[in-house]
Amino acid sequence: MSTTVIRGAHVITMDATTGATPVRRDLRIVDGRFAEIATEIVPRDGDEVIDGAGMLVTPGFVNAHTHSWEYLYKGRYDNLPLELWMLYSYPILGGARLDPDVITLRTLMFAMESMKNGVTTLIDDVLETPGQDLDQLAAVADAYEAIGIRANVSGHIINRPFVDTLPFVADRLPAELVQEVRRQPTLSAQEYLDYSRTAFAEHHGAGDGRIRYMLAPSGPQRVTDDLLVGANALAAEFDAEVHIHVLETKMQAVTGDELYGGRTLVQHLDEIGALSPRTTFAHGIWVTDEDIDRIARAEVSVSHNAISNLKLGSGVLPWRRYHDAGVNLGLGTDGCSSSDTPRLMEVMKTAALLHKVTEPDYERWPTVPEVLHAATLGGARSGVLDGSVGSIEVGKQADLVMFDTETPAFLPTNRLENHLVYSENGSSIVRVMVDGVVTVENGRLTQIDEDAVIAAFRAIMPRIREEQDRLDAVNAAFAPVFAGAYREASARPLPINRWTGSESAWLHQLV
Repeated sequence: MSTTVIRGAHVITMDATTGATPVRRDLRIVDGRFAEIATEIVPRDGDEVIDGAGMLVTPGFVNAHTHSWEYLYKGRYDNLPLELWMLYSYPILGGARLDPDVITLRTLMFAMESMKNGVTTLIDDVLETPGQDLDQLAAVADAYEAIGIRANVSGHIINRPFVDTLPFVADRLPAELVQEVRRQPTLSAQEYLDYSRTAFAEHHGAGDGRIRYMLAPSGPQRVTDDLLVGANALAAEFDAEVHIHVLETKMQAVTGDELYGGRTLVQHLDEIGALSPRTTFAHGIWVTDEDIDRIARAEVSVSHNAISNLKLGSGVLPWRRYHDAGVNLGLGTDGCSSSDTPRLMEVMKTAALLHKVTEPDYERWPTVPEVLHAATLGGARSGVLDGSVGSIEVGKQADLVMFDTETPAFLPTNRLENHLVYSENGSSIVRVMVDGVVTVENGRLTQIDEDAVIAAFRAIMPRIREEQDRLDAVNAAFAPVFAGAYREASARPLPINRWTGSESAWLHQLV
């Protein structure tokens, strides 16, 4: 039996009693779980004792939406809206199968940077181009198991030709280009569900339960209805997450009008029975009030990816409207090409600040407890993990982060929770634990040789960049038509405007 006692720390438990308010507590961890939380715990013979004086302990952060695939594209693109950016980060044509050894290095690099910033759980919506096989999926799962992080890992699927998932595109591209896209192999719904059953058998519960498989239909406009319904049913069978991109951009809102006869994408998902409490919507920006009510009734979670939404110019999520409706929100970095970072603490600060300019009613601005809830319990709930992680409570897995509060980020030490969200960037982290195992100690990973991983990653980058340059050139053929479609969708009148971010009529009542 392994026992660790942390003594005399300030602790943000995120439980129902003290929430985001730091309290002085001792913690006893036994075999990877919190076994006792009290104002004073007397160590026993054989206990490992950690001095928590001057430390702030928080639950490990949950990145509720990300794509490890994009780590190879970090820092490569700028000033592109989603529909154009995807041409290059997720090339439609010309892609070659990525070797599992490269995927292993890519995943380890992504996990290393994440965990050093206090992320102990990743909801990794993995999309491989041109498609994901079981060996590639295993490379991701095995890398996460080796580094010691917790992760939901997906088989992301698009089973409609990409040119048919956007309005104003297919009839404007050269016919031969459209035919080439439509000739690309795709999986049927049954083939994807069979693949997922194998993935559940091989990976769901690996790493002493830390690794879980999740289903990831890319978006309602990108997959067939039978796949959406089948994924929802299979997720219920395995008590797993279904992760779907929904209404990230205005073009996607227009797509609903075009594909579903004026119905929204949320309305369509609801009407075909593809929503449940296991469902997470990535983004959920261009939603109507009726959409939000449907999301709330179905107990769907939404991952708020504030930095990515800003970089791609996608719009501003209606934070307060979601909270008013009782919708569970998590926080995500999205991929390293659309946000250029896997560090969730940057998203926390951005989310806390962004919505202060969406309306002048300051009583409706995000609070620090709300942001911390989204970064911990909210993300855990979205990943169907809230029974085991997301808060520091007896019986839960001991996933935690320890911050040194004697660093400049926490001085002059006013409200520690405010310092955490607004002043700290991860530089004060001294220890990260997952399942009670120390995975980061004083800035160094403990479970892998990070220097060796970095050296191996540097060695493959020249050929990766060469391949990226080739793919950019191939897919540039789509850019003029996609740009025109983006402009046409941008000009389409809609009853909502998520580029302004305005959430209330308060200002209009004043003027």
